Amino acid sequence: MGKYVVKRLLWMVPIVLGVAVLVFTLMTFCPGDPAEIILGSTATEESLALKRAELGLDDPYLVRLGNFLSDTFLHFNLGDSWMSGVSIAESIKEYLPRTLILSIIMISISAVVGIPLGVIAAVKQNRWQDNLCMVVALVGISIPSFWLALLLVILFSVKLNWLPAMGIGGFKYYILPALAGCTGGIAALARQTRSSMLDVIRSDYIITARAKGVPEGQVIVKHALKNGLIPIITVLGTQFGRLLGGTMILETIFVIPGMGQFIITAVNGRDYQVVQIGSIFLAIAFSFCMLVVDLLYAMVDPRIKAKYSGKSQKRKKVQANG
Repeated sequence: MGKYVVKRLLWMVPIVLGVAVLVFTLMTFCPGDPAEIILGSTATEESLALKRAELGLDDPYLVRLGNFLSDTFLHFNLGDSWMSGVSIAESIKEYLPRTLILSIIMISISAVVGIPLGVIAAVKQNRWQDNLCMVVALVGISIPSFWLALLLVILFSVKLNWLPAMGIGGFKYYILPALAGCTGGIAALARQTRSSMLDVIRSDYIITARAKGVPEGQVIVKHALKNGLIPIITVLGTQFGRLLGGTMILETIFVIPGMGQFIITAVNGRDYQVVQIGSIFLAIAFSFCMLVVDLLYAMVDPRIKAKYSGKSQKRKKVQANG
């Protein structure tokens, strides 16, 4: 497994580099002059020329790309925001924890609600419980999160005055954003869990367990759900990775100073350096999420772990005999 982890970590290198080159290229050819955005439309041509030279905008594309990759990945110099002059690394340290907290709360609610809904729908297939769960999933995946967020603000903040409408503070500030953002995850997990459970429930070993008199709850949880977890884990990991970079709308609506709002503000202000570093950082975070998903596969399914351990043992035997 150690070699497998190293292999996956090495695969992350070309992925992150590809994202870095793509984002840098897009930012380079985007319309707009960063120097004019920083100095304003009233700046003189001489001032603009000096600012472009200071930012390195006069250099050829390949030179700028090389400098950017070198500073970011070799010297770990993330640079400063062109608009505010604040260190990007310090900004990420400030904004990332809020996005992480919000994402963890949303994925937790999605798992706690979505997986049981899918199990119930599979066990009660074609009955009213199955139809009800699937209707809930359909509604959840159809409601736009921004629209639901506005409705929640109107109801719980404006009408009832139970929860804050915006800002950041204690745990209660995360409740409305989490409720608005978890509906899609609940729907996806419910549908995937139902599909996985239906495939497993029809297996021979489930029929054998029931014939031996194993309690139905144990058959469902210990045998069926455990063996159907791999697709569910895939959805969980993908959802969490998307949440890390997809909370931009919710953070904007609820005025949460997280990574999403940080990047959106940079895009609106043409702060290219922040957009580039933020996109690379989110790509790295998503890659690590997928690595954790692959490691969870081995924990859930012993066959996967045995596959890699078997390969390593086979190599050792060949080396010993050779």
